[in-house]
Amino acid sequence: MLIIVAYLLLQLEKLPSSSLRYSLLNAAGALLIMVSLIFAFNLSAFIVEAFWFLISLVGLWRSLGARKDAKPD
Repeated sequence: MLIIVAYLLLQLEKLPSSSLRYSLLNAAGALLIMVSLIFAFNLSAFIVEAFWFLISLVGLWRSLGARKDAKPD
């Protein structure tokens, strides 16, 4: 659900893809799906969600880096 909400907000232009919240929603959604796969494991779904999570971490890293650069010294 979190991934769908993030995508909906992106398409409605309520949330930019470069925002911290967008990456957090995607990372949390992917992580929760991976946890759910413990109960009904599916390798291909796990691989997709693992990459989705890792890519979201890249977005988080970039968002945090942009915030750090934007702060005045």
